[in-house]
Formats: sequence, structure tokens, C-alpha cells
Amino acid sequence: MAASAACAGFFFDAEPLGEPGLPALDACALCARPLGRDSDIFMYRGDTPFCSEECRREQMQLDAIRARRAARSAGRRQQQYSSSRKVSVASC
Repeated sequence: MAASAACAGFFFDAEPLGEPGLPALDACALCARPLGRDSDIFMYRGDTPFCSEECRREQMQLDAIRARRAARSAGRRQQQYSSSRKVSVASC
């Protein structure tokens, strides 16, 4: 029993590594301003921290612009795909 308790303690004593690709809660995701323990943190998309409502709002606007561009690009690709698939029929 002592050995298993020691092994279990090893895992709990280790510092969590966090999820790869997720931002840490130590700096604003937009301006990189350090976030203090006693300051407000404004979250967006559940896991992205910002130092102020302004930084969060700016990121939301940037995301909206990217989404509109991606939708337009996808629409153009779909239109090109549709027009390239049309078959012309020769009349006799």
C-alpha cells in the first residue's frame, strides 16, 4: 500500500501542463499585457483571456472579419466549382 500511495502522490505533486494550444491566463491574448491576480480578466470563447473589454471587443471584431472573408472565399470556391461542372450540350 505504501508504494501505491507514493506513486499516487507523485502525480498530484506534479504541476499541470495545461492543454497545448490554449493560451495561459498570465497575459492578454491581444496586447500581451500581463494579467494580475487581483485584476479582472475578460474571457472570450471560453478560454482566451483579455485585459479589458476593449481588447476582447477588438478580438471579436477581428474574428467576425475573418469569418466573413472565409465565407466569401468559400462562396467563390463553390461558385467556381459549380461553373466548372456545367456540361455544354451541342445542338444538331
